[in-house]
Amino acid sequence: MKGFVAYDSVHGNTKQIAQAIADEIKAEGHEALLHSAREGVPDKLDADFMFIGSPTRMAKATRPAKRFVKKLAKSTWGEKPVCLFDTVMPGVEAQKGRWSRTAAQELQDLARDRGLNPHSSVLHAIVTGLKGPLAQDAAEKTKVFVREYLLTLKA
Repeated sequence: MKGFVAYDSVHGNTKQIAQAIADEIKAEGHEALLHSAREGVPDKLDADFMFIGSPTRMAKATRPAKRFVKKLAKSTWGEKPVCLFDTVMPGVEAQKGRWSRTAAQELQDLARDRGLNPHSSVLHAIVTGLKGPLAQDAAEKTKVFVREYLLTLKA
């Protein structure tokens, strides 16, 4: 299978998670292409599944990540699985109200509204400060999530 990993990153943390996702896809015996969402959707996007990620900024996804999802064609990606991920500060799950959302949740809703097939779970990678670094276990948790996600594609 071929995986496509699109991401936007501001301080480099989300790019690191995207790279960890691509590396784990390859470690599991599949092809993976890493792509910056700032470059837009490629004209030829030949993949069986996709990961799309963004840092969480002010409880939202970045514009390039949202633009990327909006430009995915339902005719091509409506049936293919899409998994969303983000980087977040610790404790965001405990927040209430306006600040409780994350980039991955926003992208998941946007993908669903566009008629795409988002995975029911999203991946949150923890950053320890406003600009990072990633939590020590973020890369390992990412790899576990990717392995479990790939198993759902084979079922």
